[in-house]
Amino acid sequence: MAAPKKGRRPTGAQGRPGRALAIILIAMVALTAGMFLTKQTTPRLGIDLAGGTSITLKAKSEPGKPDAINETNMNTAVGIIERRVNGLGVSEAEVQTQGRDHIIVNIPKGTNEKQAREQVGTTAQLYFRPVLAFADGAPAAPEATPSPSASTSGAPKAEGSGKPSAPATPSSSATSQGRVLSEALKAPAATASPSPSASESKKADDKAPAPTPAPSGVEAAAADLQAKFAALDCTNEAQRAAAGKGVKPEDATVACGKRGDAWGKWILGPVGVSGTDVKDAKGQINPQTGQWIVTMQFTDKGADKFAKITGELATKQMPQNQFAIVLDGEVVSDPSVSQALTGGNAEISGGFTQQSAMDLGNMLSYGALPLTFQEDSVTTVTAALGGEQLKAGLIAGAIGLLLVVIYLLVYYRGLAFIAIVSLLVSAILTYTIMALLGKGIGFALNLPAVCGAIVAIGITADSFIVYFERIRDEIREGRTLRPAVERAWPRARRTILVSDFVSFLAAAVLFIVTVGKVQGFAFTLGLTTVLDVVVVFLFTKPIMTLMARTKFFSSGHPWSGLDPKRLGAKPPLRRSRRTGSGTGSVTAPVDVKEA
Repeated sequence: MAAPKKGRRPTGAQGRPGRALAIILIAMVALTAGMFLTKQTTPRLGIDLAGGTSITLKAKSEPGKPDAINETNMNTAVGIIERRVNGLGVSEAEVQTQGRDHIIVNIPKGTNEKQAREQVGTTAQLYFRPVLAFADGAPAAPEATPSPSASTSGAPKAEGSGKPSAPATPSSSATSQGRVLSEALKAPAATASPSPSASESKKADDKAPAPTPAPSGVEAAAADLQAKFAALDCTNEAQRAAAGKGVKPEDATVACGKRGDAWGKWILGPVGVSGTDVKDAKGQINPQTGQWIVTMQFTDKGADKFAKITGELATKQMPQNQFAIVLDGEVVSDPSVSQALTGGNAEISGGFTQQSAMDLGNMLSYGALPLTFQEDSVTTVTAALGGEQLKAGLIAGAIGLLLVVIYLLVYYRGLAFIAIVSLLVSAILTYTIMALLGKGIGFALNLPAVCGAIVAIGITADSFIVYFERIRDEIREGRTLRPAVERAWPRARRTILVSDFVSFLAAAVLFIVTVGKVQGFAFTLGLTTVLDVVVVFLFTKPIMTLMARTKFFSSGHPWSGLDPKRLGAKPPLRRSRRTGSGTGSVTAPVDVKEA
């Protein structure tokens, strides 16, 4: 007689429950250790719970654009400002319109308020302008500073001063500076030619016709611009704020900006490229040099404009070979150019820190707004009301959790222990991940997010109940506990996965189509749904497998929740009795009677 075939050994959590429990234990220890090592022992709280800063921006009417302040432009501005703030890692910032011409920006406590205000407050148009002259920010003794030399190897680069050193040597006399301004204002710049000697100059004067003088209007404009430049004091906050304001893109202007720790001032030519021509920009590390750089990608039209202006600048000397990146009338960077940058991609390098590279990339990506805004008011938001609501919400959540525990104890008895410990594991994972995400991605816990966590208690408990009921169904069919646990798992697993997939899909859609606080609810709901799957597969099922091997559960103790008598189980099915021998034996079935 052939030996009976052995059944296949269960795999994974079924055959090796200890391995699955070890994995989730290691994950819990690692997350907890990471929380303490990063000193993020509590989740970041949103503005409604911890307070924060509320900034009110007012749209300004611009000359020649009486209808610019409209619903479409305001909504576009809200989206851009929200992306700029989120670019700082502030995922729970609230940006919304108020009335016809106001935007409210709420930033949670714990965010770098100064940095956020700089990013939110500088909301005017972003421009690339050629540099005509540079000097120290004080109104006396104009001086120029060379930027780092441009590199022409590898990818095209705009070698620049993210924050270059202080001014060094004078760039030109007032006369030569005025000549540069006049040339720049009356015609596109041309490549400079070598200066002739005195004798050659005299011969040329005898043979060549007298040069046509520049139009008086151009000379007057150049003289006026030079006078403004000489008188401008960028160390004075009032003058700095007024510099370059109200200037048309096609006009030259003066502007202030920071170079290192010192203020500098510039004379800038007409706009060559607008911020709307920038498709994408970001700060990143150059893998070859290990230095922080800012990469830029332009639109098709922007690529043509950028190639043209950099081609012109590359033929000039310092500082006329630089272009200034101007945001809200202030120069945020002034890289120099050594070659025409074609292809629609470029990178700015030289003197960047991680923070300055990330900030400049953020400004370039989200700096071009359809409207100009001014900071109308800045107020501090207290968390008194939110704290009371949080307290009420936590009380409601505790009551709900207590009712769930009571129900589990009454109905499932010993099985309630497995469910409660599983809920505790889920709570630990949720808390540690939320605490780490506060620093990692700027996640802030607000009231809707707390509601999402409370709702997740029901989702997690529902998964346990599905599995427990499948086990009970198998016991009712007359099976003992250990095979019942394994046979119930595939059916319960499918139901749990389908249920959690629907919940996660709803959370994902809600997160995508909403903004602000509702996203906090959706994010927490999605996170806890994923953790429910992890806990059920790596903890609840393995611990149930181990408990089924204990006498208390396997014997069907009345307090185990798996008592066959209480469940109305059928008697175990017995094998048929053989009446013959050999391969041709006949069997006689034995009747199974109800108990």
